[in-house]
Amino acid sequence: MNLQVDLIFYDTTSLHFEVDEEDPDGGEESEGGKGLRKRGHSKNGRGDAPQIVVGLAVTRDGFPVRHWVFPGNTVDVTTVRQVKEDLRGWRLTRCVFVGDAGMVSEENLRGLSLGGGKYIVGMPMRRETEVNREVLGRAGRYREVAEHLKVKEVVVGEGERRRRYAVCYNAREAERQRAHREEVLEELEAELAALGELEGEPHTKRVCGLRASRRYGKYLRQTKGGRLVISREAVREEERLDGKFVVHTNDDTLSAEDLALGYKQLMRVEEAWRTLKTGLRLRPVYHRAEHRIRAHVALSVLALLLERAAEHACGDTWRNIRDDLKQIKLAQLSSPHGEVWQVTEARPAALNRLKSLGIKKPAEVLRMG
Repeated sequence: MNLQVDLIFYDTTSLHFEVDEEDPDGGEESEGGKGLRKRGHSKNGRGDAPQIVVGLAVTRDGFPVRHWVFPGNTVDVTTVRQVKEDLRGWRLTRCVFVGDAGMVSEENLRGLSLGGGKYIVGMPMRRETEVNREVLGRAGRYREVAEHLKVKEVVVGEGERRRRYAVCYNAREAERQRAHREEVLEELEAELAALGELEGEPHTKRVCGLRASRRYGKYLRQTKGGRLVISREAVREEERLDGKFVVHTNDDTLSAEDLALGYKQLMRVEEAWRTLKTGLRLRPVYHRAEHRIRAHVALSVLALLLERAAEHACGDTWRNIRDDLKQIKLAQLSSPHGEVWQVTEARPAALNRLKSLGIKKPAEVLRMG
């Protein structure tokens, strides 16, 4: 298909099953002799159900070029080695792997670098790492590279061990995050005030619930007396990260602008997941046998490829293309003398779609009998 595959964007998602029990280990078709449907970290909030993990590689134009099916208890960072090995078999002259922060580990970065491999990866910013200590705090002037996107380059270390980072800043996203945080803190203050009214009453469960909350927990600290208060230090740390993301690469031929814009295109995979899960109905999955589960995912990805090919050929969205082609209908005409299967007359919009797709206009009569 003459696809440009110099950039390969990779991401994973999880698909749950409406069953109670995991698959037993030891299946002949399983990854490493393990069943596919396992409980693990769910990306759609269904950690209670067995699931599978699906990996997808797409090009800069959104074409899916390969997919993988992993057991449901597979961690994202452990999938990179197999992806690297499989892509190596393509014998590409130059391929840059683009992944998000969930793929980052020292072992993965070493593996991606072997054999001259190049990568662009988003870096975790909230861990106590080099990025948090040295990169985010480094002084420097941002340069505007696109609407609502500024970037500055930071180099840590010297010689062969130097590491290149691009700190990216989106003012519009920073404002959105600030407004969201103010809303959360206002809710949290109301929750803490309600706890104060329970003086002398047991409220351990409510305290634990707030501390464990993904929405409120990171802004809380507990005093020596056991009282919950808002951590102003945590609030300042979040303010420091507003609108920012950090990208790292081992490819010296890429500019800081290339890094920022290349990583932002990782949204291509997110678009692919949305299409697969909604329009193409990748989920829910009702199959039990592993070969049927793999076939279900493969056929869904193939359907996505056909959609992308049609969009590329017509220069329009699949929804508009589909609506135009739906005007062509097949009618069954019955009479005492037999049946005629006749195609309705295609409108100009439908004919233009067929021409763009290289499909011949269907015959007016398909069958008589």
